[in-house]
Amino acid sequence: MSPACIRSSCNVLASCFLVLFLVLLQTKVATPALIMSMRNHHNHHQHRMPMLQANQSTCALFVGTWVRDESYPLYQSSNCPTIIDAQFNCQMYGRPDSDYLKYRWQPLNCELPRFNGLEFLRNMKGKRMMFVGDSLGRNQWESLICLISSSVPRTSTQMSRGEPFSIFKFLDYDVSISYYKAPYLVDIDLIQGKRVLRLEEISGNANAWRNVDVLVFDTGHWWTHQGSLKGWDYMESGGTYYQDMDRLVALERGLRTWANWVDSNIDTSRTRVFFQSISPTHNNPSEWSAGTTIATTTNCYGETKPISGMTYPGAYPDQMRVVDTVIRDMHNPPYLLDITMLSELRKDGHPSIYSGDLSPQQRADPVGSADCSHWCLPGLPDTWNQLFYAALFFQL
Repeated sequence: MSPACIRSSCNVLASCFLVLFLVLLQTKVATPALIMSMRNHHNHHQHRMPMLQANQSTCALFVGTWVRDESYPLYQSSNCPTIIDAQFNCQMYGRPDSDYLKYRWQPLNCELPRFNGLEFLRNMKGKRMMFVGDSLGRNQWESLICLISSSVPRTSTQMSRGEPFSIFKFLDYDVSISYYKAPYLVDIDLIQGKRVLRLEEISGNANAWRNVDVLVFDTGHWWTHQGSLKGWDYMESGGTYYQDMDRLVALERGLRTWANWVDSNIDTSRTRVFFQSISPTHNNPSEWSAGTTIATTTNCYGETKPISGMTYPGAYPDQMRVVDTVIRDMHNPPYLLDITMLSELRKDGHPSIYSGDLSPQQRADPVGSADCSHWCLPGLPDTWNQLFYAALFFQL
C-alpha cells in the first residue's frame, strides 16, 4: 500500500474514533469547549479551558455542523419590519447575497426541534420572560419576537421601546418578552459627573429582574472596549477606584457579583435562569483561513458561507474561561446556552457594511466600518432561540 493510502486510511480511522468519542462524551456533558480544548491541546493549551456545562443531557445540542436547508429562513425580515433594528436588518440595507440564510444547525447526535411559536406562547401563557445584557441580548430578543410573530401573525400585540427597558406583549396569551440593557450586568453610577462601573454592586439593575419567570443573561463585548467605545470612566472594586485594570479580572469580579445575586435571590422552583455564552467576533480572517487559503479580506466583509466541520481554527474567547470559573462555583448554576463554537463557524452571518446604522461613507469603507460583532436578522440568533426553545421546553 502506498504512503498516501496509508495516510488516508489513518485519517478516516482517526475521524471515526473522534466522532465515537464525542458521542460518548456528550452523553455525560454537552460542551463544544471541551472539543476545542482537546483539539488545541498541543499548540494553544494556555488559551483553552474545558467549559463546565451544567446541562446534563444525552443530546449534544451545541456540538454539530451547519447544513444547508432550503426551508430556511424561518421568517422574512419584510414581515417583521417594526421589530428588527436597522443595525441588524441586512437585507433591507442592501446585502446582495442570501445563502447565509439557508443554513440549519444540526446537532451531533440528535435532532433540534423546529421552532413553533404557537407552542411557545401556549407553554408561556401568563408568564414573563426577560433578556438582560448587551446588544447581543437585544439581537436575540428581536429574533425571538420575529420567530413567534411569524407563527401567530394575527394575534394582538403591544410594544414599548425605551432605555434601558423595552417590552413586547402577546396580549391574547398574556405573555411578555422584554429586554433590559445592562451590558456589564453590574451597575454603572454617575459620581461627580463620571461613569463608575461598580464591580460589586448590582442592586440597581437587579430590581428590574425580580418576579420574572424566565431570565436570559449575557455579557462580554463591552468589557473589552477601548477609547471612545469604553462605557465607563472608572472602575470601583472594594472601595478603590481604578482608571483601568485587567479586563478579564474585572469581568470575573462583575460576574461573581451577578452569580452571588442569582444564588441569593432566585427561587429556582419559580424562575428558570439561562446564561448565553460569549458571542464571537470575526475581525481577523487569518483565524479561519490559516493553513487553507490566503485571506482576501481584512474582516468579515465579503464572507458568504459558514466554516465547514465542527471546530473553529482560530482562538477561542478567553472570556469563556471566566464564565466557566464563575458558573462552576455557583450553588444554583444557570443553564448555559453554549453558543460560542457554533457561532464561531458563522463568519458569514454578520451585518458587515449592510447595517442601517452606517452612513454611505462608512459603507464605502469596509475595512474601518464593517460590523463583525452583531448578527443579521433573520440569521444566527434564530438558531440561538431554537436552542433556547429546546432547552426551555424539551429539557434537552
